[in-house]
Formats: sequence, structure tokens, C-alpha cells
Amino acid sequence: MKNIKFILLLGILTISTVGFSQDTLTISKKDIWLKASDKNLQIKISNQDFKSAQADYRQSNSLFLPSVSASHTAISTTNPLMAFGSKLNQEILTASDFNPALLNNPARTKNFATKFEVLQPIINVDGIYGRQAAKAKMDAYALQTERTKEYLELEVNKAFMELKLGYKAVKVLEKANKTGDANLKLIENYFKQGILQKTDLLSVQVRVNEIENQLQYAKSNVQNASDYLAFLLNDDNTNKVYKPIEELENVIALESINTTLSNDRKDIQAMDKSSEAYAKMLQSSKMNFLPRLNAFGSYELYDDTLFGTNAKGYLVGAQLSWSLFDGYKSIGKMEKAKAEFQKSEIEKQQYKAKSQLELNKTNRQLKDAENKVNLSKLALEQSQEAYRIRSNRFTQGLEKTTDLLQSETLMFQKELEFLQAVFEYNFTQNYLHFLTK
Repeated sequence: MKNIKFILLLGILTISTVGFSQDTLTISKKDIWLKASDKNLQIKISNQDFKSAQADYRQSNSLFLPSVSASHTAISTTNPLMAFGSKLNQEILTASDFNPALLNNPARTKNFATKFEVLQPIINVDGIYGRQAAKAKMDAYALQTERTKEYLELEVNKAFMELKLGYKAVKVLEKANKTGDANLKLIENYFKQGILQKTDLLSVQVRVNEIENQLQYAKSNVQNASDYLAFLLNDDNTNKVYKPIEELENVIALESINTTLSNDRKDIQAMDKSSEAYAKMLQSSKMNFLPRLNAFGSYELYDDTLFGTNAKGYLVGAQLSWSLFDGYKSIGKMEKAKAEFQKSEIEKQQYKAKSQLELNKTNRQLKDAENKVNLSKLALEQSQEAYRIRSNRFTQGLEKTTDLLQSETLMFQKELEFLQAVFEYNFTQNYLHFLTK
């Protein structure tokens, strides 16, 4: 009995019961993947990560495009310098304004200035490498999003297979329940005829009760799997249970799979792009020591009334700036960028080695799963034949009740083990495809 419970616990991790108040929704493998790719929360999170990186890259357009701003300033002042400058900008100075008494103690002066300003980057080498780093980061997130979709497809397929396994386990236990009921009726007749003792009857009744408990447990696990599948689909599963259209496969398809780690795998490419981004950031920090050249210009309107345009003027120019020493800030920034780049290279090397290790391990697991399927299939056939023989001999009074119960228990246990072995092989095969994709 413990073996059967253990197999059920392993084989039906995510399943769902069919309650009287529930709606049963039939689904197919194709339908759930289309729905998952559109509604799954993890994919939505990955898409937002990509959009965030894309926004960072678009910010780097400021390296080539001008910055344009407009402002309107209103002041009222008796400050000698500001009062004189305001009149000068308004082009209203007269000879009397040069009177030292007025210059030193001017009357209250109003000034309204409208200003349009343009800043145009020309040469910023560090910004160019920073833009390339942002592009590499965006590409890394795009590749990671694709890998997330591939992993979700694997997880959805696994959940769907677990759901099918759950329904199959329920079906096997329902068959065991019917067999147990039939045996109970036979034992009851023999007991009434005085052929068997009451202990034999009690053993069969205990066996029937155990099967009913296991059946209820399997149905509850079907609901668990249905709930998990609903979570992957981001679907409301309240008072609902999924039922797959396809039944669980009881055969395996053997195929030869290349077990060499491919550099074209999306997550490997994402690691490469991430390392490239760190390399560009290192280059950007080095270029921070070079001078920058930027152009600027403004068009200004002045008046002593709000939004007035009586006086006009413009200013254009270029600035070459070079930070010769900023208190070790740039040097420290470069050293940090170098350490982060070297760290990314080591992490990439570690990730590839770990991925190859997982690939080799999964390949061995696939061979072990194949061997397990063959052995469990043989054990199932032998247990079925043994039960058939013991059942015939029991009806002839040549077998003990306990022997018949043990044979029956073993037969259904081996059937569940076979289904579990097929499930493990098919999932391991899918996982190996995922690792070599």
C-alpha cells in the first residue's frame, strides 16, 4: 500500500478533482500553449524587462539629437547690475541711464525674457560606447525573453503531462476499485457458504477501503495539477477543472539527440550579449578621459511687459571641455567597470560549464528512463499474468485470499509504475530538447 501511495505522490504532483459543483473544461496541448504564450505572467514580466532595456537604449539617442528647451522669466529688481543689464537687453538704454546716481541707485526695473535654447552634442566618445552597451543589454533581454518562452513551453508541457498522468491514475484506481468490489462480493459469498474465515473477509474489506482512499487522493491531486496549469495560463480556475483531450501516452519514441552544448542557445547568447555590454561600459569609462565637444545656441526675446518681444538677440557657440582630474572619480569608475566585465566573463564560463554538466546528466537520465520503461513494462506484464493465474486458482479454491490480494496489489502498483516511467522518459526527452535547443 505504501508503494502505491508513493508512486501516486511522485506521479501526480499537479492534478484536479471533478467535484459536483465544478465545470470540466476540455483542453488540448496546442490550445494551452497558445493561451500561455499570450497570458503567462512570467512572459509579461520578461517583456517589461525588455521594454525597460529598450527605453535605456532610446535614451542614448541624446548622443546625436539636439536638446531643445524654452523658458520665460519675469523679474523685478533694484539691483544696479541687474537693472542696467535688463534695460540693455530690452534695448531701451538712454544717455540719462549712465548717470552715476541712477546707476548706483536705480528705480525698480521690470524684465520679461523669453529664451529658446539648443544644445547639440558633437563629439562624445564615451557616450558612443555607452550607447553600444545599452544596445547589447537590450539584445540580451530580448534573447532572455525568448528563452523564458521556451522554458514556459517546457513547463506547460510538463504540467499537461502530469494532468494526463493524474487522470490515468484515477482510471487505474477506479479499475482497481471495481476489481476490489468484485472480489469482495465473491469473498462474501464464500464466507456465507462457510468456505472462508472471517479474517479473509476482513482483509478484503480493508483492501477495498484502502483503494477508495487512494482513489479520492488521486482525484484531489487532479485538482492540484489543474490549478497549477491555470496558474501557468494566468486563468481563473475557481470551480473549474481541466481535462485533457489527449490521453497519456503509454509508449515512448526513441530518437538520437545531439548532446553537445550549442552556442546558439538563447540563454547562452544572452550571456554573451551581457558580457559584451560590460565590455562596452569598460570602454566608455576609459573614453571618459578624452575631451568632449558640444555646440550650443539660444534665441532670446526681452521686454518690460509679459511675453513681450520688443528686443531680440541670439547666441551661438561651441565648447571643448576636458576633465583633467576629478578627484579619482573617473579612475575608480573605470576600475569598477573592469571588475564587472571580468566577473561577467567568469560567470559566462561558469554558466556554460554548468549547462554542459546538466546536459550530460540529462542524457544519462534519458537512458536510465528508457531502461526503467522497459523493465516496468515487463514487470507489469508479469504481474498481470500472475494475477490472472492466481485469480483462476482462487476460484477453484487453490489459492489463499492473502495471496490473491497481494497479487492484485502488485498488478495495479506495476501499472502505475509503468505509467510513471513513461511520463519520466517523455519529460526527460522534452527537457533534453530544451537543453539542446
